[in-house]
This record gives sequence, C-alpha cells and structure tokens, in this order.
Amino acid sequence: MNFHHITHGHLSLERVRTILERGLGIALSEEAAASVARCRAYLDEKMENHDRPVYGVTTGFGSLCNISIGRESLAELQRNLVRSHACGTGERVPREIVRLILLLKVQSLCYGHSGVQLRTVQRLCDMYNEEILPVIYQQGSLGASGDLAPLAHMSLPLIGEGEVEWNGTVMPAGEMLARKGWKPLELASKEGLALLNGTQFMSAYGVWALLNARRLSDWADAVGALSLDAFDGRTEPFEEAVHAIRPHRGQLETARRMRQLLAGSRLAVRRKEHVQDPYSFRCIPQVHGASKDAIDYAAGVLTTEINSVTDNPTVFPELDSVISAGNFHGQPLALAMDFLAIALAELGNISERRTYKLISGARDLPKFLVAAPGLNSGFMIPQYTAASIVSQSKGLCMPASVDSIPSSQGQEDHVSMGSNAATKLWRVVCNTERVLAIELFNAAQALEFRRPERTSPVLERLVAAFRERVPFIDNDTVMYPHIEQAVRFLRTYEIAD
Repeated sequence: MNFHHITHGHLSLERVRTILERGLGIALSEEAAASVARCRAYLDEKMENHDRPVYGVTTGFGSLCNISIGRESLAELQRNLVRSHACGTGERVPREIVRLILLLKVQSLCYGHSGVQLRTVQRLCDMYNEEILPVIYQQGSLGASGDLAPLAHMSLPLIGEGEVEWNGTVMPAGEMLARKGWKPLELASKEGLALLNGTQFMSAYGVWALLNARRLSDWADAVGALSLDAFDGRTEPFEEAVHAIRPHRGQLETARRMRQLLAGSRLAVRRKEHVQDPYSFRCIPQVHGASKDAIDYAAGVLTTEINSVTDNPTVFPELDSVISAGNFHGQPLALAMDFLAIALAELGNISERRTYKLISGARDLPKFLVAAPGLNSGFMIPQYTAASIVSQSKGLCMPASVDSIPSSQGQEDHVSMGSNAATKLWRVVCNTERVLAIELFNAAQALEFRRPERTSPVLERLVAAFRERVPFIDNDTVMYPHIEQAVRFLRTYEIAD
C-alpha cells in the first residue's frame, strides 16, 4: 500500500481527493509522531506536579466541570466519557464520510496540542488503512462542543465497544479486535475529550460536499450549454465584454467556460428568430458564477478547518500551559455549509427551469420531447421528479446556523448546529446531482430533434458517450432506470475541455 504521510504541513482539498481516489493509506510522519509523543509526555509530567484542577483532565465535563476527579479514576473518567456520549441515532453516516472523519481526526491530533497517546493515533491510522469503519449515526451533534455524539461512536472501537463495518459486515468492535489480535486501548487522562471534542464530523461532510460541488459546478455548465444549443439559444450573453464590466470571478469563469463548451457548434451560429432567451439560459454566467464564488468561499473555510486543532482543552508544552477555550465551536463551518447548500441548490433550481423549457413545445421542439405527444407522455414526468427534488432542496436550505438550543444546564449556551448544516448539505448535493442528470437526459433527447445540425465537438462527444448508457426515447418506456444511468454517468464521465 502507498501512503500519505500526515505532517504539520498544509492538507489541501485536492490532496484529500488524491488520497481517496488512489486509495492511499495514512501514516504519521516522524515530525508528527514526535509532536504527539512530546505533548503526551508534557501532560503526564504536568499532572504529576499540578494540584489545580484542569478541565476535562481532572474534572468532569460540561456543567460538571467543577467536580474534581481523583487520579486513580482518570482513565475511567475518559472511558465513561466515550460510553456516555455515544448517543447517535438516525441514518448511518456513509462509508466514504466515515473514512474522511478518521483521516481528519488524525490530521487534527498530529499537531501535538491534544495530549493523546501515540498508540491511540496509530490505532486510528490502522483502522483507516484496514478499512475498519466505526458505525456512526447522523443525528446527535449540536456542533459546538465539537461533534460529541458521532465522534464518541468513532472512538468506541478503540476501547473495544460499539460496532464497526469491516469487509462489508457489521460486527461488534470487540469481535473485530479479537480477529485482528488487537487489545482495547486504555485511554489516558484527557484522551477521551481529545477524541470527542473536534469538528471532524462536520468537516468530513463539508469536504465531501466540496469535492462533489466542484464536479457538479462543471456539470451544470456543460449540461446548461447542451440545453442552450438544444433550445436554439443565443450565445451573445456569454461574450467577454458583457462580463468584463461586471467582473465577479465566478461569472467571468462561467462565461469563459460557456464559450469554450460551445466553440464550433453549428447550432449556436445559425440565424435566430428570437431576440432573447429566458433567464435560465441567458443568466447562466450570473447564476452559476455566484455558486462558484460561494464554493470558493466554503473551500477556504474548510481548508483552514482541516488544518487546525479543534479539541479542548488545548495543550501548549512550549508555553507550559493547558488552556480551556472553544476551538471546537462549529460556527465557521455551519455558516459556510449553509451557504454552500444554498449555492448548490440554486444550480439545481435553474437546471429544472431549463428542463421545463425543453419540454414546453417551444422553438420547434415537440411537446414533452416525443414525436407523438398525447399517445406518449414522453418527458413529462422526469420534470415533475426534478421539481419535487428542487422543492425539497429549498426546504433543506433553511440555515441550520440560525438556531441554537442551550445544553449542559446552560454551560453550553450557544451552539452552532453545524452538524445539521452538514447532513442537510449532503442531501442537497445528492439532490442537485439528480436534477442535473435529469436535465442531461432531456437535453440529449432534445438535441436529436435538431438533427442534422450539430452542437460543438466537446458536447457531441459527451452526448455520444451518454448514448452508450441511455438511449433516445421513441415511445413511452419505464424511465427510472434511465435516470439512474444518467446519475451514474455524471459520476464517471470526464468532461473534456
């Protein structure tokens, strides 16, 4: 197995993509391992010579912070923390996001400010590399003391409890440990808190969403260009001069991309009878571009977050200091993910409007994109499906970050609800992908009614590849398998320049 060595250096979103796509294992660099060991040694020495209580190390948690715990019970305190906080419920977290949670937790612990044992971090690496994935549930985190409930489920297998998925089978973690010949870990002081405090649940969803957001943004441009040509749309709205006088970065990039995608199209240059196109075509640069800018903003926030220490208290050996603060608070992520959900939902929103225009019977296209409408319903109901999905996404876009419910007897009196922003965002990403796939299904169908005229070489190659998966529809047939194939096509086809 090839490895990505976790260091104190910058972990980019593109590097995360490479790790996932190439199936790289993870291992601590010498620098990171030394930092983890040095911090743990400092904390052990500090506890031997320190009589004042230290939150979460020699005290209870949350509103129980004023209750001191004897030295003989510190390991039990950490073990009890993991057990009591594993209160997740609802749907399971998808496998690919669980892997990201493990990766990002190791990255956060490697900076040497968390006080964990080196063997604890190594066990997390081993679980990642062996694809032993803790069973984690989507509901339970307030996104403020970190992602307490989901990260407790991540941590249970370290002490031989909870469940894992391994080789496609869900089993008790104790059974997995026995098969591997691993012993349950004895958590040292502060370790449970270091594992549970942190934003890795939120961050993992955010990173996954961003990796998919870039792809969906590219697809929105490509499918929008295909729909424009199939609808006999005009290309003047994409001319550079228009956007140079309103130079939002995303708008400029989208207009450039549309010009590139439509270069060489015979449909685009033929004489048009209409003076203007509807906004869903004419304003593609402005709408898609605004979403691109939002994606860039969210990427900046998430990149900072995954290169940060987000547990509590924070240990500073070089300052001889252990500070209880609030780096676990998910407000930066909650705001960014709410914004990202809105941006991606808008790509779906405008996509459905283009689909609606394609089936409307305008501009010499047959109603519902079939040769014999009436006898055939054609593409009537795929638009219904897209509209239903878009409506759901609009509901999911109510910001989670505007809510806060006090917890822990008022000690934790403002929370981010970033975990809810994260799981809603995941659904919006899936929804937008399906809506774009439905538009592609419609646009490819509409293009056939423009033959023998041709669109651009780039889009003709795209349609030819699509036709290997999804046929032209002559007469009514069962449509849902074709929609599913269109979704899969969006996940696998590389759009050419």
